[in-house]
Amino acid sequence: MLSLNLSGRGFCSATIIFPYQMKHFPLQMKGNLRRYSISVARLEPYEKSFRSFVCNEKSTSNSSIEHYVDHKPEDVQPPSAHPVYVLAGILEELKAVRRCLLASENRDLCRLNLCHRNYLDSAMNLCHHLALKCLDLQRLNEDLCSVGLQSLESIDPSVLPCIDTIIQLLELSVGTTTAGEEGRNERAAAASAMRERAFSHATALFGPYQDSGQVHVMVTAGKEAISNETLIADLLKAGADVIRINCAHDDPTVWSEIVRIARQSSASLGKSCRVLMDLAGPKLRTASLLVNKIAAVVSPESDDSGDTLSPARIWLCCDGRSPPSNESCHAILRIGQELFGELRVGDTVSFVDPTGGRRPVMVVEKYCRSGYVAECSEAAHISLGGTLHVDKEDKKVSGQILKILTVERYITVETGDVLTLTRSCCVAENDLHDDRHDSTMITCSSDHIFNSVKPGEPIAFDDGKIWGMIQAKNSNAIVVMIVQANAMGSKLGTKKSINLPKSDTKLLRGLTSKDLVDLHFVAANADIVGISFIRDANDMASVQRELEKRNVPALGLMLKIETREAVDNLPQLLLQAMQSSNPIGVMIARGDLMVECGWDQLGEIQKEIMAVCGAAHIPVTWATEVLDILIKSGFPSRAEITDVANAMKASCIMLNKGKHVVDAVAALDSMLCKLTDRRRKKMPPNLPSKSSRL
Repeated sequence: MLSLNLSGRGFCSATIIFPYQMKHFPLQMKGNLRRYSISVARLEPYEKSFRSFVCNEKSTSNSSIEHYVDHKPEDVQPPSAHPVYVLAGILEELKAVRRCLLASENRDLCRLNLCHRNYLDSAMNLCHHLALKCLDLQRLNEDLCSVGLQSLESIDPSVLPCIDTIIQLLELSVGTTTAGEEGRNERAAAASAMRERAFSHATALFGPYQDSGQVHVMVTAGKEAISNETLIADLLKAGADVIRINCAHDDPTVWSEIVRIARQSSASLGKSCRVLMDLAGPKLRTASLLVNKIAAVVSPESDDSGDTLSPARIWLCCDGRSPPSNESCHAILRIGQELFGELRVGDTVSFVDPTGGRRPVMVVEKYCRSGYVAECSEAAHISLGGTLHVDKEDKKVSGQILKILTVERYITVETGDVLTLTRSCCVAENDLHDDRHDSTMITCSSDHIFNSVKPGEPIAFDDGKIWGMIQAKNSNAIVVMIVQANAMGSKLGTKKSINLPKSDTKLLRGLTSKDLVDLHFVAANADIVGISFIRDANDMASVQRELEKRNVPALGLMLKIETREAVDNLPQLLLQAMQSSNPIGVMIARGDLMVECGWDQLGEIQKEIMAVCGAAHIPVTWATEVLDILIKSGFPSRAEITDVANAMKASCIMLNKGKHVVDAVAALDSMLCKLTDRRRKKMPPNLPSKSSRL
């Protein structure tokens, strides 16, 4: 909008629309005045330069600009009040924006009507937010600020009520308002109700807020919570009010004990505590880490006094199949078909180790045709090419050891190393595998990876700590060259994440068979279920169908946003989730997001997720490496402190487990209290904080 100072006398003005702006321009002159000047200046900021256009008015109504003169900023004098025509122009633009929002609502009405009544208003506000983001409003926002009104960039929680309020103020200013006191009260009530929905949805998901104020604190718990039964109680005392269990680790026996301790601690302390259980999802993880050896030592597990706790377990196979995932074996021996065909459960297999001692191994279990599990009760040295003997009643059978693979808890990789990812059924026989001494093979949690990658695509391990490039692949194996690792070598263990940011991973989606089994336990024991690696509305619909079968309308749903696809589909994900009555939340899983989308985009993606969830009144959990250095070392970094200040925009902050996690929760609680107190001091008396409304 432009403010015009018209020098001259005896003329009337009319509005002419130029391609780039709106101007007031004299249409005709009275008397003999032929020349006049128009001084043009922006309303805001007034310190910007302006130009005087010298125009020649002929006898016709057409005008031509002869020349213009630039004026210095100090020559510009702001008007004493905003001209009515400026406010009227802003008003018309706002009404046009409002019509666009209502049109988008009408277009999506069928989908909005599917939403549960608890979320209908929030779904409509999300629809208005998305429509608003499709418009180019930079100039309008500048004009609103120039006349002292709220920019449309900050109205996400209540889009239409805020626009209606601004329109009402402008109508009062230009004298065209038709709404009475009752209409103004209705608009104010609508905006207030919208703001309250975010608070009520967060309370439904996480429970009442703690004394520290407006942010919940979530902490991950594992086996350490069982060995130290006071740990969860200490966390609750320090300020935590949500305990998270990761179903990708441990088993229902461990989970049930953690839940029991959490419930018991919550009751004894009189503090609210919700339990969130993350389903493992279709996330790719490392399974077995196998190293090719020419010799290996297997030893039974012993206690400090040397007494045997459990024998060493050896997997015997002939076709390269790996042991089942529930079997923890120390070594894999590939033997010939003749010897393998004669083995039976109960047989004693013996071999002579390099020291000359004869070592017996008892066959204790068979898994269909894939292999046998044998147990060794004393330490034994196994050499490649050695001979195994089996004494039968009527004959003796022998065969050579063709391959030895040791099962490692972790391996150390360096830049330039070559790893082979292989199907679990082909660990001891692979065309692409390097059979050299100490070469490494890794089995994966899902065989879909072998149909999803191509040579030349990147691959990341352990949340991006290790990066590789795919060199070659076939139907059973993928060869990876490590291109980025720690200078001193990076440790890679079992059950560590694998990310394929540039690959087609459409097969890696939805609930897995393990998720469906775990969901029975989660539905019966947890307050919130975390849906890992959810990507689109179809994934959400499949989760809802499974929950309907189990009749758990009060179970909270935490949508973990971990891929670029999930970020792009977030509005559709939320609208689908809003079709059920379950409390809904969104977790910004920054670890996988950074690997999948790139570290340079993470900051903008966080803002985007927060904006969409703010418009939908859905609580957000800020996760991954919050106060991570403090948790591990006991001393925080400066960047971690500012990260917490940003995290206060979310409804919940998640901390991971570690040695100093209780101290970290206490420090976080202290920071939240101070920041909340500071906010309260800035609030007007008639706007109480969330905690004071409880």
